[in-house]
Amino acid sequence: MGSLSSKKISSPTQIMAATQFVNDAIAHDNIVIFSKTYCSYCRAAKECFDKLKVSYKSIELDNRNDMDDVQDALEKLTGARSVPRVFINGVFIGGGTEVKNMFKNGKLKELI
Repeated sequence: MGSLSSKKISSPTQIMAATQFVNDAIAHDNIVIFSKTYCSYCRAAKECFDKLKVSYKSIELDNRNDMDDVQDALEKLTGARSVPRVFINGVFIGGGTEVKNMFKNGKLKELI
């Protein structure tokens, strides 16, 4: 049996605004992590940057009214709406597992 979705229907204006927000965020900051405060994968990704002593912009989607719209914009951009979605210099590098693996093998430090 399927479950009913509680996701609201967004207007084209809301969708465009969320897409613009995502594009502006990844263009403005060198490292951007789209995250949720309670997500263990998000915490793990942020810990990798913390261990490298690198600053990053963390956008906590669960604190935003447009969370679903932003996640839809991220899905169009990256192929998934799950978090974290991590960008370095405007380029999507992956989620929590990918960031952790890149940290372990030294590739994350090379990208920064």
